[in-house]
Amino acid sequence: MAKRSSIARQAKRVRLVKKYEALRKELKAQGDYDALQKLPRNSSPTRLHSRCSITGRPRAYMRKFGISRIAFRDMALDGKIPGVRKASW
Repeated sequence: MAKRSSIARQAKRVRLVKKYEALRKELKAQGDYDALQKLPRNSSPTRLHSRCSITGRPRAYMRKFGISRIAFRDMALDGKIPGVRKASW
């Protein structure tokens, strides 16, 4: 499990990106880069990083499922992900 502060910091970034999304788009279209620089740094979508929705793990994230490989493996073995089963040959 990731630190609660890391998860909270990422959630704050997500909120800021959503809040300033329209304004950033408008300023970019106008070419007003000075005003764009005065916005909060964390309002930029490039500062977001994908995290597991269960554990908060930032690495080994599987975009299709929204979880990390470790959480994916546990859930798949428990049969909690439909259509996924262990390979056997």
